[in-house]
Amino acid sequence: MSTPYPEPQLDPMSSPDRSTTGLLEREHVEQEVEPGDHERFAHYVRKEKVLESALSGEPVVALCGKVWVPGRDPKKFPVCPMCKDIYEGLNSGGGDDEGGK
Repeated sequence: MSTPYPEPQLDPMSSPDRSTTGLLEREHVEQEVEPGDHERFAHYVRKEKVLESALSGEPVVALCGKVWVPGRDPKKFPVCPMCKDIYEGLNSGGGDDEGGK
């Protein structure tokens, strides 16, 4: 006497009414690349944030609002004028009063 073969298991993805392509879901984190001069400047970011980014790979936010993962030598680029203006405003107390005039 022969043993019967087991019933084949039907793959739900291979049935005629479904696609044979599986769907892989993953979270996609996309950073917007701002067009223009932001890519040509070195930006101001706190040193500890740059260090954290180097260890974790997380993006940083510059004073001007640019978001990116640092990976190039900032000494090779001019300083972002917007970051520079904001930084100078922070150091001078942030007021528009010029020496009490």
